[in-house]
Amino acid sequence: MKKQTSILAALVAAGLSFGAAQAQTTSAGSSATGGQAAPMAQPGTGTRNVPTGKDDKVARGDRKFIEEAVGSGMFEVQVSQLAASKATDAGVKSYASMLVDHHTAANNELVKIANARKVELPAAPPRGLRKDIEKLGKKNGAEFDREFVREVGIKAHEKDIKLFEKAGKDVKDAELKAFVDKTLPQLREHLAAAQKLPQAKK
Repeated sequence: MKKQTSILAALVAAGLSFGAAQAQTTSAGSSATGGQAAPMAQPGTGTRNVPTGKDDKVARGDRKFIEEAVGSGMFEVQVSQLAASKATDAGVKSYASMLVDHHTAANNELVKIANARKVELPAAPPRGLRKDIEKLGKKNGAEFDREFVREVGIKAHEKDIKLFEKAGKDVKDAELKAFVDKTLPQLREHLAAAQKLPQAKK
């Protein structure tokens, strides 16, 4: 009887420690965001290793869109944070601050969708976009303002709009499609706002 009791106690202890480990894993996955701590964001690292078949249910095209959109979103938050502090023109500063707010909210929503589907996300923007941030960071004054408006406000948003328009037709996941449909008009507004800034004119 004593032996049975000790085995039972050991099993209970093992179950509790496993539950605690699981709780830690869950909280790590859900707290990962591409926005709230944008420059240091490391959303979903290793979530694909979680033993679940749910990831297999995500269409390949949906997963690819999520990864691209999160990478682009992180880039736009980081580069806009730089512009919000470094820009000299008040209009550019205000525009950059708006981008930080909007893209942070969109990133957080997309990361939640991804985490719920066990989609592993990039820990940082793609290398090419990180280089763009470094390149822009070396510029100052009116040149910085002009480069930010043209490269981020216009070109990056034109690219985003194409990505989201394609996703609107192709994505299979209903919640993901709702996110695309909600975010696309905002991206168009960002582009239109950038085009109205004096720095957009050649």
